[in-house]
Amino acid sequence: MAFEGLSSRLQEITRKIKGEARITESNMKDMLREVKLALLEADVNYKIVKEFIANIQEKALGQDVMKSLKPGEQVVKIVRDELVELLGGTDSKINLSPNPPTVIMLIGLQGAGKTTMAGKLANYLRKDGKKPLMVACDVYRPAAVKQLQVVGAQLNIPVYAEEGSQDVIGIAKRAINTAMSKLNDVVIIDTAGRLQIDEKLMQELQEIKKAVKPHEILLVVDSMTGQEAVNVAEKFNEQVGIDGVVLTKLDGDTRGGAALSVKKVTGKPIKFAGVGEKLNELEVFHPDRMAARILGMGDVLSIVEKAEQALDLEEAEKLEKQLKKNKFDLDDYLAQLRQIKKMGSVSSILKMLPGANKLKDIQVDDKEFIRIEAIITSMTAKERKNPNLLNASRRKRIAKGSGTQVHDINKFMESFEMTQKMMKQMKTKGGMRKMMKGLKLDQLDEFKDLM
Repeated sequence: MAFEGLSSRLQEITRKIKGEARITESNMKDMLREVKLALLEADVNYKIVKEFIANIQEKALGQDVMKSLKPGEQVVKIVRDELVELLGGTDSKINLSPNPPTVIMLIGLQGAGKTTMAGKLANYLRKDGKKPLMVACDVYRPAAVKQLQVVGAQLNIPVYAEEGSQDVIGIAKRAINTAMSKLNDVVIIDTAGRLQIDEKLMQELQEIKKAVKPHEILLVVDSMTGQEAVNVAEKFNEQVGIDGVVLTKLDGDTRGGAALSVKKVTGKPIKFAGVGEKLNELEVFHPDRMAARILGMGDVLSIVEKAEQALDLEEAEKLEKQLKKNKFDLDDYLAQLRQIKKMGSVSSILKMLPGANKLKDIQVDDKEFIRIEAIITSMTAKERKNPNLLNASRRKRIAKGSGTQVHDINKFMESFEMTQKMMKQMKTKGGMRKMMKGLKLDQLDEFKDLM
C-alpha cells in the first residue's frame, strides 16, 4: 500500500494531538519531532521536511483557533492542509489542445513503465470520449514495439509503428499525419529510455520535442525508487522540460517519498498515479484526496467515482425488476459480483474508507471472488435460477468442476442465502437503480469536509 509506513505513523501522531484540550509549545515540539522522523523515514527530501515542519509550527502557534475546532483538531487540520500543499495543492489536468490532435510525449528512464503507462493513459482518455493513437518510438529496446502493439491489441486501441526503422523523428511526424487522416484526436508517443540519464537520451528527446511540439510532456517515474525518482525528475525537467509527472507502482511504495517531494523539487505537478498492474489501474492524482488517505480520513469521492465508472445502470434496472418479483438468483449474484470487480480490489476500496487504519487487521482475499465465480459458472442454468435444486450429488459435481471442496459450496450457499434476504429487503428503499443513480458527486459535497 502506498504511504503505508508514513500513514500509520502520522495517524498515530494526529490521534494523540487531536485529543489535546490545550496545545503547548512542549507537546507541539514532541509532535513535530515525530512528524519529522516519519517523513524522513518515508524518504522525503530533508530540506522539504525542514520547511514542512517550520510551516506547521508557525501556523499552529501563530494563529487563532477556529471556534468550531478543538486546539488539537486545529493542529491536525494544519497538518492536513500543509500535506495537501506539499503534494501539489490543487488538481492539475492534462493539457488538451482545442485543435486536435493533442500530442502527448511520455519520457523517462528504462524500466519506469512508460509503455504500459501509454496503454493506461490511452485507455483513460478513451473513457473520456477521446480517440487515441499510440506511437512506438522506443525503437532500441528489444521487443519494445511488440510490447506496445500487444497492449494496443488488449485495449483495442491502434498503434502506429514502423518495423525496422530507427528514424524516431520521422516515425513521430508520420504518426501525427496518420492521426489527422484517421481522426484520432490524441497521439501518445512512447519514447525510448536508458538505464541512466545520458547525453544521447536527452538529445533525442529534445529533437522529438522540437519536431512534434507536444502539448504535454509527461515524465514517467518509478515511485519505488524513492528519492532517486525525485532526482531523475529534476534532471529531466532541467534538460528537456516537463509539464507533469506520472508515478508508477505507487501501490507498492510503502514510503511515498517520491510523491511527497517531486512537486516541491521540480515545481511540476503529479498528474496521474499507476496503482496496479492492470491497464485500467490509473488514477488522476488529487492532492487533497491523497492527503486525506494518508491521515486516515478516507477518500469517499474516489470510491464514488469508481462506482460511477463501473456500475451499469441497465444491470441495476434488471436487478430491480428481479427484486420486485421477489427473485434474486445466482445469475443476479454473479452479475453484481462482476460489477464490483470492475471497481478494483476490495482491499484497495477498503483503504479509501474513513478510519481505514482501523481495518488493518481485517484480511480481504480478492481471490475469493475468483473462487465464487468458478463455483457459480460450474452450475447449470437451471441450478443458477433455482438454487433449491442443489442436493448433495449436485454440490459434489460443482465442487469438482470449480476446483473447490463441498464444504466451500456449502459455505458459499449459506452466504448467498443471507445476501438473498438482504437484497429482497432493499426493494423497500427505492430500488437498486435509484440507489445507483444517487451516486453523484454533486450530492456528496458534505464529504469534502471530512477530507
